[in-house]
Amino acid sequence: MTQSVTLEKSRLIEIQRRMLRIRKFEEAVKRLVSRGELPGAVHTSIGQEAEVVGSCMALADGDYITGNHRSHGHPIGKGAPLNRLMAELLGKQTGICKGKGGSMHLADFDRGSLGESGVVGSAIPVATGAALSCKKLRSRRIVLCFFGDGAAGQGVLYECLNMAAVWSLPIIFLCENNQYASLTPLREVTKEPRISKRAAGFGVAGVAIENGQDVLNVYDAVSEAADRARGGIGPTLVEVLTYRYSDHSEGLRHSGAHRDSGEMEFWRRRDPILLFASRLQEEGMANSNELDALAIEVQTEVQEALRFAMQSPFPNAEDAFSDLYSEPIPLSH
Repeated sequence: MTQSVTLEKSRLIEIQRRMLRIRKFEEAVKRLVSRGELPGAVHTSIGQEAEVVGSCMALADGDYITGNHRSHGHPIGKGAPLNRLMAELLGKQTGICKGKGGSMHLADFDRGSLGESGVVGSAIPVATGAALSCKKLRSRRIVLCFFGDGAAGQGVLYECLNMAAVWSLPIIFLCENNQYASLTPLREVTKEPRISKRAAGFGVAGVAIENGQDVLNVYDAVSEAADRARGGIGPTLVEVLTYRYSDHSEGLRHSGAHRDSGEMEFWRRRDPILLFASRLQEEGMANSNELDALAIEVQTEVQEALRFAMQSPFPNAEDAFSDLYSEPIPLSH
């Protein structure tokens, strides 16, 4: 029996709520970019909500996650409030990192989010180190490390997979295979398209989730991997086949040049939020009125986060010298 079978209605509704939060949050972010109110590179995960939320909902509250450059959704998937996340993207003092992290370098220690980075694959060793600390401290915590199919070409992944295997670390390496590394299709850079098969070379479990748009499929697979990690069995390499609806980043000059309309339409018919809403109705967990009310509730929450962020102050100039070292460097000789 899959673990999702035992989920209560409130838990299922929370899954839908968190997917909607990611979608509405990032749609608002796209609008900010289009109006010139949010400068710099911004990468959204619209279309990937099932793999984010399904994975995070399979964790305990105290477990850790690490992300990548496409990581607004990861702390949201773990239950983070939206106000300080939105303020961070806008570089405000009230942001989760005091406005110093921005879109690609979020961290939310209260939710176990150890951080993200624009350097491809750079969070993988951080996650591995965190898993080692969990084992040494016997904390019963585990680590979920998100990375994209592009990062699967980084050697650090295989160094860390080997260490995690040898030391039986409590970690899940989760590949968000949205099939494109920036503009490059996965099929053009690897002969074997199933990244999960690479786990066999390290003697660890490899799991491929072919329907990564089904949030409960993801939840079940990651729950099993979490049980293995918490039980001392060691790491799992989980690959989730998913798709992002937006370009690699907002405002990309090569917009739309790398994907044909037929491919986009195929994946849009598999929208994870719509699929799960239909499932909730079919199984009598929610009716259309309840789902509409939930969408309005989340939209209101996002609007409040925008108001909070817009009204928040920017950091003071002297704040640039805080949070750098345990002992400040004197500015004069």
